[in-house]
Amino acid sequence: MAGRVDSKIALVTGGGSGIGRATCLAFSREGAKVIVSDVAVRGGEDTVQMIKAAGGQAIFVKADVSKAADVEGLINQAVATYGRLDCAFNNAGIGGKFVPTAKVKEEDWDQMIAINLKGVWLCMKAELTQMLKQGSGAIVNTASTMGVIANPGVSAYVAAKHGVNGLMKTAALEYAKQGIRVNSVCPGVIRTPMVEQAIASNPQMSETFVAVEPVGRLGKPEEIAEAVVWLCSDAASFVTGLPMVVDGGWTAQ
Repeated sequence: MAGRVDSKIALVTGGGSGIGRATCLAFSREGAKVIVSDVAVRGGEDTVQMIKAAGGQAIFVKADVSKAADVEGLINQAVATYGRLDCAFNNAGIGGKFVPTAKVKEEDWDQMIAINLKGVWLCMKAELTQMLKQGSGAIVNTASTMGVIANPGVSAYVAAKHGVNGLMKTAALEYAKQGIRVNSVCPGVIRTPMVEQAIASNPQMSETFVAVEPVGRLGKPEEIAEAVVWLCSDAASFVTGLPMVVDGGWTAQ
């Protein structure tokens, strides 16, 4: 039985852990050949080994998404290896510090925007260029619930994630008639290494995170991966410009 993305070529940035790794594994399980990218070499290579151990095909390409040359090299290597690019999941990102807007340091703001917003734009720019040559493709960006609502103390993160959704909607309209779909996923609180680190530094955070989720638990990386693979599949052929919230009901409150 063919998978949902059988024979497709899929790229995942931030594929060395968390949501990125879960999505790499899901793409492979559903029949895609995967390009795993991350700044963390060991994590990315481990993801590739997991895919190969399960019988899939994958390569690792180190890339810093905030650097245009790295991104261009990433897309070039993906196409040189597999000949095309059908699916792209722009997932690489960082978390923010809880600081009131007036006290955010300029260097922290710049880093957040460079990775979480500019990085998505650089990836989309290169991916779209390749997909336009093919006349088809599907792009999914990782936004956040903070891309549709806001929370005190994380202004740079909120600004970046709102920017991701605005960028996604614009590109979706620009390329809708050229065979390219562009969407985003907006995860709630997901049990990723980033969240685990926050809980480890402040155990009370676990209760806080669970309390905001109407379903009474944190999300799993695999649950976001399922949404991404569906958005990239032909089953979502009429879906573009969508910020898909996968948050256990958080933003419905």
